Amino acid sequence: MSNILMNAAEPAVVRERRTRRSLSGRGTLLLMAVPCIAALALFSYLPLVGWAIAFFDYKPGLRLLDTEFVGFKYFKMALDNPEMLAVLRNTLAMSFLGLLASPLGVLFAIFLAEMRSRKLQRFIQTTTTLPNFVSWVLVYAVCYVMLSANDGIVNKVLLQLHLIDQPLNPLANPDIVWLFQTAIGIWKGLGFGAIVYIAAIVGIDQEQYDAAAVDGAGRFRKIWHVTIPGLMPTFITLLLLSIGGVLNNGFEQYYLFQNGLVQEKIQVLDLYVYRVGIYMNNYPLSTAIGMTKTIVSVALLMSVNVLSRKLRDHSIF
Repeated sequence: MSNILMNAAEPAVVRERRTRRSLSGRGTLLLMAVPCIAALALFSYLPLVGWAIAFFDYKPGLRLLDTEFVGFKYFKMALDNPEMLAVLRNTLAMSFLGLLASPLGVLFAIFLAEMRSRKLQRFIQTTTTLPNFVSWVLVYAVCYVMLSANDGIVNKVLLQLHLIDQPLNPLANPDIVWLFQTAIGIWKGLGFGAIVYIAAIVGIDQEQYDAAAVDGAGRFRKIWHVTIPGLMPTFITLLLLSIGGVLNNGFEQYYLFQNGLVQEKIQVLDLYVYRVGIYMNNYPLSTAIGMTKTIVSVALLMSVNVLSRKLRDHSIF
């Protein structure tokens, strides 16, 4: 009550100065956001103007308006292309394997959080996070040196130990492409992806663990009844976001690991768009496929957001 009376008795000049300082602080924050907004508009939204190429019979070197307007010709061409079925199969298969592997980040975060030795915990977290910052070119180079059929270190060791009769060649084995690429992706992103879950574990109220201990819960039961339920909202949100991006496998990994023997199984949608546009010199078809992929991804994201709101009474954005 006394605070209300003091605010009422506060001079108008003081209130005006306080309001100006508040507005000045907000203005500073807005100015700090301007470069980020400008970069977002420049690199994410301005290139969308190029989607117009999908509706014209565009040829490099000509003005877009000087080419023939063909409507949805290239969209129909993409749907009628029998190769698209194999591309979509590869894309969805590897995305599905990635979704199946998503709980590994939760398990790894719990494993780190439950370690008694802080030095060992920091060492493991650092060594597992570093691969995320290694370029895919170096990852491929390491895989080639280790797993090459001719000069690979792994094959040399296994042959000398007489554990195998013939050299293994996982880089050119079409039967294991999906599992092999998924395993490499897990190795590269597991440590970095677990950071979100580690932060969520830190945010769990310690009183819940204390209450569980009073009730006689051991270490495993604390994990099962406190840690995992505390991580589920974060896990479900990231899982739903991943579902919205099932058509976005990435490009660099599959571009580097492709070869003639595994081309049929490793060609995902992003790689196919690149091949159609650059190798086949068909820019309208490449743009139409990429445009369709983006629209479908946005539609999936909106759908899972509506589903999350209905099932959990909470939207992801």
